[in-house]
Amino acid sequence: MFVSKNLSVNEKGHLTIGGLDTADLAQKYGTPLYVMDEDLLRENCRSFKQSIDRCYGGKGLVCYASKVFCCKEMYRIMMSEDMGLDVVSAGELYTAASVGFPMEKVCFHGNNKTDEELSMALEQNVGRIVVDNIFELERLNRLACERGAKANIMFRIKPGIDAHTHDFVRTGQIDSKFGFALETGEAFEAVKKAISLEHIELLGLHCHIGSQIFDIDPFVLAAEVMMNFIARIRDELGYEIKELDLGGGFGIKYTDADSPVPYDSYMEKVSEKVKAVCAEKNLNLPFILIEPGRSIAGPAGITLYTVGGIKHIPNIRTYISVDGGMGDNPRYALYKSKYDFVNALRASEPKSETVTVAGKCCESGDLLGEGAPIQQTEEGDIIAVLATGAYNYSMSSNYNRIPKPPVVMVKDGTSRVIVKRETLEDIVRNDI
Repeated sequence: MFVSKNLSVNEKGHLTIGGLDTADLAQKYGTPLYVMDEDLLRENCRSFKQSIDRCYGGKGLVCYASKVFCCKEMYRIMMSEDMGLDVVSAGELYTAASVGFPMEKVCFHGNNKTDEELSMALEQNVGRIVVDNIFELERLNRLACERGAKANIMFRIKPGIDAHTHDFVRTGQIDSKFGFALETGEAFEAVKKAISLEHIELLGLHCHIGSQIFDIDPFVLAAEVMMNFIARIRDELGYEIKELDLGGGFGIKYTDADSPVPYDSYMEKVSEKVKAVCAEKNLNLPFILIEPGRSIAGPAGITLYTVGGIKHIPNIRTYISVDGGMGDNPRYALYKSKYDFVNALRASEPKSETVTVAGKCCESGDLLGEGAPIQQTEEGDIIAVLATGAYNYSMSSNYNRIPKPPVVMVKDGTSRVIVKRETLEDIVRNDI
């Protein structure tokens, strides 16, 4: 019935998440409200971890792509599930350090890391710095030299794979701001330089072909391309690449139109290709890393809103206005991303209306969805937007100086705040 298996309907006809009535959560914490289900988060982590352990004989690491949703409690959960982390800024790295996350299991990404960020990564003994360009390689070597240290790195490689996804989230082709291109020889020259530098230790290669991908074939092809490049490095430079990070991008179900493939299927098909190239080229099996984010956090979260005004424009559309919008979920404004909408107070009823869900910002593009089916809805009802655990809180803003909503975690019939609701005082805190 719902896009996520942690959702149900109780005897009152109300939507529940993790067994808790969403109407009660909205009343207790107010709206807008992000709600995350801890049990589903952990289940998703374990699904990936068990799969990579099975397919690669324990020679692998699942790194949570924390850009999708980062806070202290998320990192504590990832730490307790024996996960690694993919971080992309000093802020994410600082958050990880603040909860004592093991830095040897952290990969630090970014296409334009500052000297301050690179120095912070070296100071924190980050396990892998994913180098994006030759200028970063040179700066990192200099900074490591100044510290009398050696930086463990991976190179981000563009494997030239078109993942047939949205242009804004396709990152594996040659025309991308990320990484070194294979086609031009840029990647090979970077490897040659790295292995000549005294303060650089080249551990492995990394690729990421895009996001929200449902087709397994692009992942398999990317793995083949990367393994062949590893073989070329061994054959022509005599250097063994010991690690391969195959990124993330696994699609999730936002609406009934989405048909994600079970994660085991991704892992099995890709591992078969990796092992086949190893056998063909007489390579040692590299240590494999993957970086799921959306597929861990996305299905575990929902957002709750209270309906304000409703405008019926005859023969055109019906607007349902809610007390949030693009400030807490900019994905529709950015990508026209589709969501499943549920009237949380009438979740057992059929979706009899088609509406446009509008936010409260002073912006005509502040919409959460158009042509969206929903149950009959009235002023004061609670609307739930499903599968919002990824790229919602993390991409939120204070546009129109609207405070950000809190995040509540549910588990075992209880709820707790893991990120506090911003106050108006928070809005002016840094003003001079």
